[in-house]
Amino acid sequence: MGKLSLKQKIGQMIIVRTSGYLFDHERRYPLWEASNSHLQKWLGECNIGGVILLGGSAGEIYLRTQQLQNFAQTPLLIAADIEEGVGQRFSGATEFPPPMALGEIYQKNPKLAQKLACQMGKITAQEALAIGINWILAPIMDVNNNPNNPVINIRSFGENPEIVSKLGVSFIEGAKSFPILTTAKHFPGHGDTATDSHLELPTIPHNNERLETVEIPPFQGAIKAGVDTVMTAHLLIPAWDKINPATLSQEISTKRLREQLEFSGLIVTDALIMGGVAKYFNQEDLAVKVVSAGADILLMPENPEIAINAIEKAVITGKISEARIEESFNRITQTKSKLKFNLTAFKSDQLSQENARETVNLILKNSLRKCGNLPVKIKHKQEPKINLIYVDSVLNQNVVARHSPAINLLTSIGYEVRLIDQTNLISETKLNQPFLLQIFLRGNPFRGSAGLSDKIKQYFQSICKQENLQGIIVYGSPYIYEWFTTEIKPEIPCLFSYGQFDQAQKIMMESLFNLTDINKDNQEVFI
Repeated sequence: MGKLSLKQKIGQMIIVRTSGYLFDHERRYPLWEASNSHLQKWLGECNIGGVILLGGSAGEIYLRTQQLQNFAQTPLLIAADIEEGVGQRFSGATEFPPPMALGEIYQKNPKLAQKLACQMGKITAQEALAIGINWILAPIMDVNNNPNNPVINIRSFGENPEIVSKLGVSFIEGAKSFPILTTAKHFPGHGDTATDSHLELPTIPHNNERLETVEIPPFQGAIKAGVDTVMTAHLLIPAWDKINPATLSQEISTKRLREQLEFSGLIVTDALIMGGVAKYFNQEDLAVKVVSAGADILLMPENPEIAINAIEKAVITGKISEARIEESFNRITQTKSKLKFNLTAFKSDQLSQENARETVNLILKNSLRKCGNLPVKIKHKQEPKINLIYVDSVLNQNVVARHSPAINLLTSIGYEVRLIDQTNLISETKLNQPFLLQIFLRGNPFRGSAGLSDKIKQYFQSICKQENLQGIIVYGSPYIYEWFTTEIKPEIPCLFSYGQFDQAQKIMMESLFNLTDINKDNQEVFI
């Protein structure tokens, strides 16, 4: 490729989101995910630097990443938010429990936790590369010291800066076994907020001493370990910059991160379509402010053409120096030179290997919590019983299906499933049979809250008082599990798993009932 124009160099600073599905009609979020025609235009005319993918199976992603690389003039950075393994986003690959499960293990066995974090990083990197992803947007280095944090929560390794640092570094070291990029996020620390930056702009009110003691050390550890990129957060931190969010702050991005912490890799913004910044700045100003602050990569601007044109105009008018663009372009070029862009033939046995599943099982079993009288004994298989399952949204959930152990294994021993959310709560009079309560709920972006609303708490308090309650299983949030342990009688079995997927459910069923004989062909349970 010949000499690039200014506009093409700026294009390399842009990452756009697109669907992992091959065909446009399968896009789940068309307002956010570029169509194939738009992608071909942007990659051809603007020389876009990369894409971030969501949706599709691991096998389809292999085809999709090849397709995208063929669209591009310059080899692409292909990123994914795979903080919990490739299977978190792309079915068929390995899905891990949230990182806080490792923090739980660390408190009992630091060496085991670090070993498992390293293995998690290695497996994630291996599987990502096998399907064409070369940029892992992980690990999260935020210290989740606010249980009400709606956006970080169990995505963090924990509430202690030392634990977060050591486990994050272990993940990075594992991933470095392969030619792939890792990301420490969300600088300078999104842990101590009760506001989701996807929706609003949070404020971190702490003074410099507190920030240097709690929020910054994990990022220092990640930088020392050789993390390739650092993602800045949409946070207002008055102690450092009273006006600009961290993403738009030269004081934070350049002086603190680049100069004081001596980070020489790529600085990438959090998604620029998020409410934390998009609600307060127009597209042109946002793009120019981000580059002026020191970012190398603009992640998911609302319209990449508007962002590129605004930055180009700022260079032409002297608001941004051309040398500033050259700095970022050179970092991007140097970073891409570390990667391999030619995929080998796809082999399904490269994904979800036996050692990967065993690593997941070790994390799940060593982070499990339980209390009360276990196991639950079922004397009459045909006795009517209720499997009451609470999810965040019945219409928008992917944690349980007919084949899921949380449903299937209980159905085989006489439980009738009832799936509820806050819109269709079952009245107490309908629970006049023995029943189990299973709750699938965790902090996630866009939920707006991390735990239980007052309405749901009142409902569950009434549930916990009923004589027919046999046990409770909480999947996802340790904070919700801890709340339940204060509401039930000491003898009532209560279990907790950080994982919500099938492997986690199976372990919970085995722990609840002490199942010893599971017929793998028809999945019937014998007790």
